[in-house]
Amino acid sequence: MIRLRIRHAFERLHLDIDVELPDGLTALLGPSGSGKTRTLDVIAGLLKPDEGLVQIDDETLTDTSRRLIVPAHRRRIGYVFQDARLLPHLTVRQNLDYGRWFARHRGAGPIAFDALVSLLDLGHLLSRHPARLSGGEHRRVALGRALLANPRLLLLDEPLGSLEVSKRQEVLPYLDSLIRELRLPMIYVTHDWAEIRQRASLVVHVDDGRARIGAADTEKHSPPT
Repeated sequence: MIRLRIRHAFERLHLDIDVELPDGLTALLGPSGSGKTRTLDVIAGLLKPDEGLVQIDDETLTDTSRRLIVPAHRRRIGYVFQDARLLPHLTVRQNLDYGRWFARHRGAGPIAFDALVSLLDLGHLLSRHPARLSGGEHRRVALGRALLANPRLLLLDEPLGSLEVSKRQEVLPYLDSLIRELRLPMIYVTHDWAEIRQRASLVVHVDDGRARIGAADTEKHSPPT
């Protein structure tokens, strides 16, 4: 269970989030500029809110009332950014090993290196540098790197947002495999309803900084207008 209470004032946005998220995949659905990425940044420890509480299970990571802010590198949260952010001077294998470096004091991750390489179909890419990867391959490597850091929660910030439709369809089966195989809590940011249909166990609409819980049953749920 993830408990979020966030209040933060930006120049043009007032973030006001108060939700509880179950295990499984939670979708943060809403238009660009509505506060979705800012919410992830608070969860990850990259942004200190004016007022906030972030709890994962029984551990408190942020509590501004107690001046408690656990540093980002100690939160065990994987973050896949919109632009993948692979290290360009490293090969795919070395980028993946960079994820494992963060897990060196955390024990075994949710999946072994070879199994993850197989699951994401990265074996033929291990010796390549990011400049020689397609957009879909970039996303798969970024997913792998985040998972090899042994996170307890995975944040995905519009991981398919910059891809053409055909490339999105290339990556989605791998995401489905991760959801099915790892059973790792995930928060998936998107403004595209089609991406999360039949995948999310909970939908949270974010609009103008405010959150509204949607129906988990996608057959009974329609995207916001």
